[in-house]
Amino acid sequence: MRDDLPELRLPDPCLVVLVGVSGSGKSHWAARHFAPNQIVSSDNLRSMAGADEHDLRASKDAFALLDQITEIRLRRGLTAVVDSTGLDADSRARWLAMARRHHRPAHAVVIDVADSVSRARNNGRPRPVPSKVMTTQVRQLAAARAALATEGFDGVHALTGEEPVALVPPRFVGAPSLARAHREDPMHLRFALHLGRFAWPGAGPALAENLRRVGAAAEESGFDTISVMDHVVQIPGVGPEWEDIPESTTVLGFLAAATRRVRLGALVNGITYRNLAQLGKQVATLDVLSGGRAFCGLGAAWHQREHHLYGWEFPAVGQRYERLEDALQLLPLLWGPGAPRFEGRTVTVPEAICYPRPVQDQIPILVGGSGERRTLRLVARYADACNLFGEPEVIADKIRVLRAHCDVEGRDPAEITVTQLSEAAVISAGGERYAATVGTVDEQIGRFRALGDAGVQQVFVSLHEDGTGEQVERFAEIIDAFG
Repeated sequence: MRDDLPELRLPDPCLVVLVGVSGSGKSHWAARHFAPNQIVSSDNLRSMAGADEHDLRASKDAFALLDQITEIRLRRGLTAVVDSTGLDADSRARWLAMARRHHRPAHAVVIDVADSVSRARNNGRPRPVPSKVMTTQVRQLAAARAALATEGFDGVHALTGEEPVALVPPRFVGAPSLARAHREDPMHLRFALHLGRFAWPGAGPALAENLRRVGAAAEESGFDTISVMDHVVQIPGVGPEWEDIPESTTVLGFLAAATRRVRLGALVNGITYRNLAQLGKQVATLDVLSGGRAFCGLGAAWHQREHHLYGWEFPAVGQRYERLEDALQLLPLLWGPGAPRFEGRTVTVPEAICYPRPVQDQIPILVGGSGERRTLRLVARYADACNLFGEPEVIADKIRVLRAHCDVEGRDPAEITVTQLSEAAVISAGGERYAATVGTVDEQIGRFRALGDAGVQQVFVSLHEDGTGEQVERFAEIIDAFG
């Protein structure tokens, strides 16, 4: 394999349809770059359905098995490499339809070698394909080359069989080229370290030392913010319910003493967990203790089980949004001059008293969530920042909706900082991917450049952190690239 050839990067999972004549090297190419269970081979299935791989009487059953296995793998979110000649347009259309049915990308790979090479390889086989059949296949290959461009595949790749291939998470497919473009024309992007898991060595007794270590590593690595998750039990999709999850305001107070530069806040405070005036008091105190480094994240709350466990009321979603709007109106009053009365939809505060006053003239308020009808309207009306979810194309759509709300509210969209929450980790030298968000430095740079191009100004990064600070330190190179 030649190192000077460009690498073909394919998304995992995806459908790969091999196209080429007998003897072109399709099976050898597939075996070099894919695991055996990812390859769905008509020859292998013919040997299972018949006497051996040359038993043409078993072809119908073999292709029925090929279709069934391919469909199952795509449905389960697994890569499927169809190893057949791929010369029949109807078969390609059928496999492509499977990929579309299960929302998987589909790529056609044409193994394109000289006719003389494929015929020589074929003739060297114990049971070669007849010459007339080879001639027919060569003619079919020419027709397939012309048709593939219009058949709807996400990518059509003509290879000699020598090119290196990488199967990578979808978000990283185009990342290296974006990283190269970024280095030629860099943009600025800020990074926040988001702590959502505390399953660190030593558990509770070592929590303080681990927090000190991670806070110091974050500042040294160039993160400009540290945020924590405001939950009282660990949430599904992050970790088991019995995992340690310390109380957020206490952790932030500790970090205020353990750090000197980074901004601090919860991403995001659930508005049902506390009296709203009490929440304003806690954030103001954090701002004082940190020397003016607090931000206030707000969200409508969603995790019903922790409300049940802690005896909190869990209002209907409409009432929670009313409470969120009350918080957005009340908190600036608490942090501002005087002690005005506040009467909201869900809460009345006779006097908005808060001493000591925050150090900042205005503590930034960030609203988490991407709901287009209510959440982004509240952002446009009240907030200093929003936190959105999704990949770049989704983010770009959300920003368009936010700008439309700003037009209605008479607000300049430039006043609102757009942030995004991402899971990420950087592969060490010789390391392996263990999640779809794990990538090389270049892959992460390319991924975050795509978010920046979509309109994101700050990324909250949830690292696969083990308490040693290694992942935090490894991220410094990415932060430097956007400095």
